[in-house]
Amino acid sequence: MARRSGSPARTVIPDEHVRTAHPVGPGARDDPVRPDRAITPVPTQQFDHSPSGRGVTGSPRAEVLAGPVPFAVFGPLAMLLEDPAVTDVFVNGPRDVWVDRGGGLEHEPRIGFREADLRHLAVRLISLGGRHIDEANPCVDTRLEGGVRVHVVLPPISPNGTLISIRVARRHPLSLADLEQGGFFDAVPASRLTELVVKRSNLLISGAAGSGKTTLLAAILGAASPFERIVAIEDVAELRVDHPHFLALESRQANLEGAGELGLARLLREALRMRPDRLVLGECRGAEIRELLGALNTGHDGGAGTLHANSLADVPARLEALGALAGMTPAAIARQAVSAIGAVIHVERRGGTRMLVGIGRLGLDGNDRLVVSS
Repeated sequence: MARRSGSPARTVIPDEHVRTAHPVGPGARDDPVRPDRAITPVPTQQFDHSPSGRGVTGSPRAEVLAGPVPFAVFGPLAMLLEDPAVTDVFVNGPRDVWVDRGGGLEHEPRIGFREADLRHLAVRLISLGGRHIDEANPCVDTRLEGGVRVHVVLPPISPNGTLISIRVARRHPLSLADLEQGGFFDAVPASRLTELVVKRSNLLISGAAGSGKTTLLAAILGAASPFERIVAIEDVAELRVDHPHFLALESRQANLEGAGELGLARLLREALRMRPDRLVLGECRGAEIRELLGALNTGHDGGAGTLHANSLADVPARLEALGALAGMTPAAIARQAVSAIGAVIHVERRGGTRMLVGIGRLGLDGNDRLVVSS
């Protein structure tokens, strides 16, 4: 994408749903909008938010998601998403846009919105993902075709205006060799991780948000034998794995009548009936930890999952908290975890670089409580 120099440019999209991004800067309310960069408009469609679950009126969801969603549907944000280096875009209300090109967050002063237009854009993106958002359900996560993940929060839950968080999947999944070349294994040799993959150890990848957990998990799965059947369960499917026998199951929220929900715990049980050689839970975040540990303790080796944690030392407390949601005592979750998980892989983001910083093993202390050792 060509870079522009000079004064910040105003950006608009001539579309009925996202009418005009308000110019940013002094006197912005009174200045006429003179676009210097036209973004190709998307044909106007009427959205049906009825309980039937159809997104575009008269069209089933399969037609809405028939192919990769063009970046033009993101309106003024398209100019950022077209950049191959961009991994995340954050809209923190109508006047505050940030972008991450892999080296940390940067403020983007060229783009601003009117709140009404920003809300139109947010609702439209969620509808394109086949989900529904309104005041009764103001926080929604969805995936668009092409691997773009969108999370939206509407006012009044967000007092400062509509919030949009966009995660862009890489066009080409990274391999372990690619990660090594980029410095991911500077602190811990890649050979240690490769050995665990070959041994088919069950792996738990921990780290903070944006630290590279999903990227590493996808690279690990891509290194598995092409003759192995991999089944992954995710709340919102974002794993992009270069493997000939990779299957993904995605959870589904209830419709407006409260029916049709398929949670992670249910999908885990369904996945076990699909005879996976490797069972993967995209993110351990609730009571489904019980089903995952149970499955990994019954002969399903080579499995993996991710967990939000700030350090290796924090992993036991996080697992105990998730176990409590499933009605498991600390001693029960400890014994299940020690038996099921072969290694804990912790990743961090340091100075804009994502890297593997430690490998630990779970164990029990004298009180049958969970501990981790490097």
